[in-house]
Amino acid sequence: LDEVRFVVDQDHGAYTPREHAVWRHILHRLAGCLKDTAHASYLSGLAATGIGLERIPSLDEMNEKLEALGWSAVGVRGFIPPAVFTELQSLGVLAIAADIRSHEHIEYTPAPDIVHESAGHAPILADRRYASYLKRCGEVGFRAIASVEDQAVYEAIRNLSVVKEDPAATEDEVRLAQERLHAAGASRRYVSESTKASRLYWWTAEYGLVGSLTDPKLYGAGLLSSLGEAAHCLTPAVRKVPLSLVCADTEYDITRMQPQLFVARDFGHLNEVLADFRKTLAWDRGGDYGL
Repeated sequence: LDEVRFVVDQDHGAYTPREHAVWRHILHRLAGCLKDTAHASYLSGLAATGIGLERIPSLDEMNEKLEALGWSAVGVRGFIPPAVFTELQSLGVLAIAADIRSHEHIEYTPAPDIVHESAGHAPILADRRYASYLKRCGEVGFRAIASVEDQAVYEAIRNLSVVKEDPAATEDEVRLAQERLHAAGASRRYVSESTKASRLYWWTAEYGLVGSLTDPKLYGAGLLSSLGEAAHCLTPAVRKVPLSLVCADTEYDITRMQPQLFVARDFGHLNEVLADFRKTLAWDRGGDYGL
């Protein structure tokens, strides 16, 4: 498999006491603030997927638990190509960045890390309807056709995440990385299927809310793994709108907190919207349109 070259060993024994302390600090705070605001399966889902509050989880221990849910996990280094990420997900494999954020970025980091990838993505897998959605979303993302410019955007996002997580990065370096991402996005001649699929994924699996518009619960990994975003997303400053296919046409900015979020009625609603999106793809439509 092409994916194998992106997989790395976790080396759990190499984590430092400071890194375990960062994990412990974040998870205890998250568990406290999310007990009433996250989807009902969140807290029980941590235990069900092998994630504890006291130390960085071992992927081997996680896999023992995930097997019962029809999933597994592999360690990767930072951002991996979207096609690799989505294909792994379609196979029921979570790609988990083995690194952990620095203590300077405890509230939020744009770089993939084990807090986001494990404590964010794994717990809601305990809900089988959501787990089913995530696999189908991975397949749709893998089948969606990308443009040449999509690769430039991926490289720019990867670069920005590395720069922003680097404590030694200067303001000029951060500014240049942000300008590179803006330029890559502006170079797109059209919005590809792959871009639309990534937007759907972002507004659901990463930054989704579920329930009523007046009292939604958090289930997106970006919300469940960010102390700052978890609190901010429920304030009046963030507009809540019903989930629809509009999300696939709605751009997002990874460099700031989201000003608007989409709310699904329930996890069945996610699959309804995904089915509608799939019907728009060349892979599903075929014929002359597919060509």
